[in-house]
Amino acid sequence: MLNITSENIEEILSFIDVRSLSYQEWVSVGMALKDGGFSCETWDKWSRDDSRYHPGECESKWKTFSGASGQNVTIATVMQMAYDGGFESGGGESRELDWNDEIGVRTDDYVIIDKNWVESKEIQPPKRIDPVKELTTYLETLFDSTETVGFVTETWEKDGKFLPTKGSYTKTAGELLSELAKCKGDIGAVIGDCNENAGAWIRFNPLDGKGVKNENVTDFRYALVESDTLEIDRQNTLIRELELPVAVLVYSGGKSLHAIVRVEAADYAEYRKRVDYIYAVCKKNGLTLDTQNRNPSRLSRLPGVKRGDKLQFIVDTNIGKPSFAEWKEWIESINDDLPDPETLDNYFNNLPPLAPSLIDGVLRQGHKMLVAGPSKAGKSYALIELCISIAEGKPWLGFNCAKGKVMYVNLELDRASCLHRFKDVYTASKIKPENLKNIDIWNLRGRSIPMDKLAPKLIRRAAKKNYIAIIIDPIYKVITGDENSADQMALFCNQFDKVCTELSCAVIYCHHHSKGAQGGKRSMDRASGSGVFARDPDALLDLIELEIPDSVRTFVEDEEVIKICMKYLNRFFGDKWQGDVSQDDLCSAKSMRDYCRQKLPKQTLALIDAEIHEAENSVASKTAWRIEGTLREFPKFPPLNLWFDYPVHKIDESGVLKDIEAPDTFNSKNSPYRNNFKGKKTKEQKKKERTEAIEQAYEASAIDGEVTVADLAEYMGKSEKTVRRSINESDNFYIKDGFVKMTDKDKIE
Repeated sequence: MLNITSENIEEILSFIDVRSLSYQEWVSVGMALKDGGFSCETWDKWSRDDSRYHPGECESKWKTFSGASGQNVTIATVMQMAYDGGFESGGGESRELDWNDEIGVRTDDYVIIDKNWVESKEIQPPKRIDPVKELTTYLETLFDSTETVGFVTETWEKDGKFLPTKGSYTKTAGELLSELAKCKGDIGAVIGDCNENAGAWIRFNPLDGKGVKNENVTDFRYALVESDTLEIDRQNTLIRELELPVAVLVYSGGKSLHAIVRVEAADYAEYRKRVDYIYAVCKKNGLTLDTQNRNPSRLSRLPGVKRGDKLQFIVDTNIGKPSFAEWKEWIESINDDLPDPETLDNYFNNLPPLAPSLIDGVLRQGHKMLVAGPSKAGKSYALIELCISIAEGKPWLGFNCAKGKVMYVNLELDRASCLHRFKDVYTASKIKPENLKNIDIWNLRGRSIPMDKLAPKLIRRAAKKNYIAIIIDPIYKVITGDENSADQMALFCNQFDKVCTELSCAVIYCHHHSKGAQGGKRSMDRASGSGVFARDPDALLDLIELEIPDSVRTFVEDEEVIKICMKYLNRFFGDKWQGDVSQDDLCSAKSMRDYCRQKLPKQTLALIDAEIHEAENSVASKTAWRIEGTLREFPKFPPLNLWFDYPVHKIDESGVLKDIEAPDTFNSKNSPYRNNFKGKKTKEQKKKERTEAIEQAYEASAIDGEVTVADLAEYMGKSEKTVRRSINESDNFYIKDGFVKMTDKDKIE
C-alpha cells in the first residue's frame, strides 16, 4: 500500500473534490485524517475550496472526533476517495499477487472531464417567464398525449419544511395541454394553485392512473439527475460536458438543477442498471448526485411556478446525446484506449522502425506465433527448445534467435517433470547452460483458468521483467468458449494481443490438430477448431508427421553405423586409414563394419557393436516431421524436415525426408491412419464428406472476399467440374452470378 506522509497527503487530497461531497462525506475525511495522525490544519486547508466553508468550523468539529475506531473510518477512506477521483499510486511497496488477486478497475474508467480545468457556465434566467408555455413545453417534450401524468401542488408542513402530497395522477398529457391552451395564462386553473413558498412538483414518467408508486409507472423512460452539493453553474457545466441525454433541464428554484435524462429501459430491472450506470459515470466525473432520486416514480420540480422568491423554469431542452444508447457508446468509446487514426502522409517518408526479429525470418518481437501439430509431435519439447534458444541466444531449428528473458507458462506438466524436461533438452542439445536466469517458469498445472482471467494475472507478474517472449503451453487448458465458434475464438485470441501490447513482448503458444489425416490440407487449416486460430497469429508453424518407409529408416541406420565406425577409426589412425577405403565403401555400413573388424582390436569392436545397437534403437524410435510456415511479416520459407529424436528435434541434414509425401487420406494403403477407416462408405457418408470439404474450402477462401468455383477448385485440388457437381448436390450451397453462395440457415461464422 502507498505510504501516506505529510509530504504527499495534500497531493492525495487534491483528487477529492470537496465541493462535490455531502456533509457526512466531508466529516468522514476529517475523521480519517485525524485517525491517520494528520493535523486539523490539513483538513482546514483542503476544505477552503468549498463555498460552504466557514472559518473555525473545522477546528470545532475536529475536537469532537474521539477517534475513528468506532466509526469504521480510517485513512483508507481518504485513499479510496482519492482513487475514485483519479489518483494513481506510482510508488510504494509492491508484492507479487496471490493467485486469486485481480488487477483493480482502472481509476480513470468513464472519466472524461478533468475536474481541475472545468470552467463553470452560468445559467441565464429568462427575463420573463410564461407559466403556460413552460408547462406546455415540459409536457410536449416528455409525454405522449394519451399518457397519464402525475403532479403535485398541495403540500403539508413538517419541521418547517413543505412536503408534497400524492397529488393528481388521473389526467392525461393531452387533457392537460388542452386545458392549458384555454386557461388564458392562469396555470392554477389547470393544476391547482400552489403554495408559493413550496413550489410544485411533477412526475417525469407516465403512470397507469391508479397510484404513484414504482409499480404504477407504465414506461421507464426517464431518470432524475440532481446534485445539491455543487454550485448551480458547476452543475450546469458538468451536465453539459458529460453530454448526458437530457430531455428537459429544469431549475428547481433552490440550489439544484433537475436533469430529466433519457433512460429508455424496457423494464424496471433494466431501468435500475441504466440509472446505476448514469450515477456511476456522474460520480467519476465530479457530479455527485442525490442517490435518493433513483426510483422511476420520483417527483421533480414543475416549471412555470414560483418557489419562494425564485421561479422554477426550463433551462434547456434536448441537450447532450439524443439517446441513452448513443450516450453510453460515446462514454465507452472515450475510455476504449484505442488510438486515433493516423494520416499516412505524416509518416510515408519517415516510417517508424520495424520491431526487431525474435526468430529470424519467422517472428518479430511483440508479435504472436502459433505452433500447431498432432499429439506426440513433441510440441512441448519444441517450445522448451525455443525457450533455451532465446535464453542462450542460439539457433532454433536452424533459425537464429534474439537473446533475452523468456517466461514459460506450463499448464500441463507437474513441476518436477517440467524442470527435468528443461535439463534433458539442455543436455541432449549439447547447449551449455550459461543463462539460466533468462528463463522463468510459471507452473500452473491444476490451477489453470480461462485466458481472459489468466491474462491480467500474467501481465501483473510479467510487468517490469523485460521478457522478450512468453510461451504458453498448451492453450487448450485456457480456452474460453467453443473452439469451433469464430466469434468466441476471436475474443479468446484477443487476450494474446493484450499480453503482447501490455508487456511489449512476443507471445508463442501451441494448439493441436483436428482429427484425421492432415497432409491434403493447407498448413493453416489443420489446427483444431475455428479458422481464427490460423488467421490470428503473425506466424504459424505447423508440424505434420511423415510416414517413414523401411528403405529410409534403413538408410538412416546405415548413416549412423558409418559415423560410429569413422569415429573409432579416426581415434586409432587419424585420417591415414581413408586411403584404404573406396568412396563406395565409405557409403556402405556393411563395408565399414567389415573394415573395422580387420583393423581394430576385439575390445574396441565390442564398444562399436554396443554403440551401433544403441543407435539402431534410437533410429527405430525416431519420428519424422515436416514444418510448414504461414508468415505475415516474412517470405514463406521452404518446408523444414526434421527428426524428433527424443527429447529434441533435429534438422534432417541428409535430405532423405524431402521426397516423402505427407499422408492425405484415410484409405491409403500405406497410411498410418488406415485403422481409422472402417468398411466401405455409404453414399450418404460420401456426400457428407464432399459437403464438408466444400464448407472447409469455402470458409478458407471467403477470407479474401466472394468465392468462385475456381477458388474452391484451386483450394481442393479438384477440377471445376467436380466442384460444381458437389455444390449442386449440396443443400448448403448454390451458384449465383458466377459466385458460390451459402444458404442463410447455414452461414459460416
